[in-house]
Amino acid sequence: MNTTRLWALVAREFWRKARRNLRAGPAYRWRYSGRTPERVLIAPPDLRLADPQIATEIYYGRFPLSGRLVETGGESPFRISASHEGWQRSLHGFRWLRHMRAASSELASANARVLVKDWIAIHGSHIAGIAWDPGVTAKRIIAWLQHSSVVLQGADLPFYRAFLKSLAMQIRYLRSMTREMPHGKDLLRARIALAFAALSLPAPPSALRSASRSLAEELDRQILPDGGHISRNPLMVLEFLADILPLRQTYANQAEQPPAALMGAVDRMLPALRFFRHQEGSLACFNGMGATIQDRIAAILRHDDTAGAPLLHAPHSGYERLSIGDVTVIADTGAPPPLEVSGSAHAGCLSFELSSGRHHFIVNAGVDTYGDPEFRPLARATAAHSTATINDNSSARFRHSSRLSGLVGSPLIGGPQQIHCERRDGQDRQGFIARHDGYLPRFGLWHERELILSNWGGTLFGRDSFLTDTPSRTRNDAQHLVTVRFHLHPDINLFTDSGGHYVLAADNGDAWMFSCAEVAPQVEESIYFAGIAGPRITRQLLLSFDASEVPEIRWRLKRVRLAGASRTR
Repeated sequence: MNTTRLWALVAREFWRKARRNLRAGPAYRWRYSGRTPERVLIAPPDLRLADPQIATEIYYGRFPLSGRLVETGGESPFRISASHEGWQRSLHGFRWLRHMRAASSELASANARVLVKDWIAIHGSHIAGIAWDPGVTAKRIIAWLQHSSVVLQGADLPFYRAFLKSLAMQIRYLRSMTREMPHGKDLLRARIALAFAALSLPAPPSALRSASRSLAEELDRQILPDGGHISRNPLMVLEFLADILPLRQTYANQAEQPPAALMGAVDRMLPALRFFRHQEGSLACFNGMGATIQDRIAAILRHDDTAGAPLLHAPHSGYERLSIGDVTVIADTGAPPPLEVSGSAHAGCLSFELSSGRHHFIVNAGVDTYGDPEFRPLARATAAHSTATINDNSSARFRHSSRLSGLVGSPLIGGPQQIHCERRDGQDRQGFIARHDGYLPRFGLWHERELILSNWGGTLFGRDSFLTDTPSRTRNDAQHLVTVRFHLHPDINLFTDSGGHYVLAADNGDAWMFSCAEVAPQVEESIYFAGIAGPRITRQLLLSFDASEVPEIRWRLKRVRLAGASRTR
């Protein structure tokens, strides 16, 4: 079934790519010419963080983009043959113009103008490559509109006209390409870009109505009822809020009525962003989420008028949250996303993260957003999450193929299909019980996990059970080596107390004691991919046992005071 769906997706993407190539070719190129707008009516706001120091770096030919620093040596960056695709996408996306705006100087404006002029001269009439990838084009249109006041400050008339002519051509091209784009993040961003364009440039009312209608349809398709994104990646909630909040403001500034779907998406996504946030400000590492810059989230949440407690249940996105006092637990209890948007999805079903105060204690490995893509499969595997594996197998499978990656990436092609989740909240306690069938086809076992946060947030009880597919079925004689992992954050120290229990301790004295009656925990090295400065070595606690002999284990994390502990390994 999964293989059939994969090849259907490959065939669909192959056909879409062929039609995209046709629309970028000479036969279609004449359609992108037309009337040049007279002016930019309004420059939409940009909520992304800006650093004037980066504007200085760019002035001296040093471009720190996508985790890479490339020095141009006096050449135009658009003539540099950089090997890192992420750097090229960031360069051609022009979001770095916000740093020029933050510099607030004539020199920064002049440099921005020179760079835009270079791009128009080198790539403006040559529709090919990363520069004209529809997703990159959508980012560039938004950036040029948002920072048009910086780019056009002090510009002469020929440049002013060239800028508007190129912008109009890109808008027509993107409008044509949306018909051949799959329903994923790039298509939604393209719809947002076209709505920005219809508001910011002189256009007939019918153009704005059409852009608003198409945007509404895509928002309804991709933003789930609980505010999560269809990809199940928390980062997408942050990214799209950074686009649609300024879009909502631009509708208001132009005295236009925004589509109801836009207003509804904002109202759902802001609580969803708070749902995924730990108390110190970072987002939980699930399904492609990497390092978090807390100030980015704070800048978005300043626009949240509700400011209430986060929701505890996100059934459409497939997540649960337990939160009492300053303790937060966030868990993945959802099925894999649709195949076409699963390129960053992880095999992390029933994994969880635990934070206490401003410290993370139990984490998932996350991803190194700007790191070597060869490490992505490791980060996506079940073993990189705080949950259970059977015989070192992941609960889901991925398709890694150099031949297919250009069409469909590395989609998740197998994983849990049946997931049951039930809340178990009560007085002074929050919890849930969930199970999935990801291991059922290969091993005949369900994985069931129960998490209960109680004692005013001072105790997290856990139970992991491995159940046969039917109550009457006896277990076969095959070994089912289960490993339940608890990945520690690199900033957490690991001790043993006088009773031989492992104690997880933060530098501020906050500590949690780990215990399990059925199985003695072991300690191994691990990697935390989601560090701000890149991957970091850390440790993990492991509970290993044969499910045929020990079908259920119960473990506990209890908040304790440090006394008489000695540091271990």
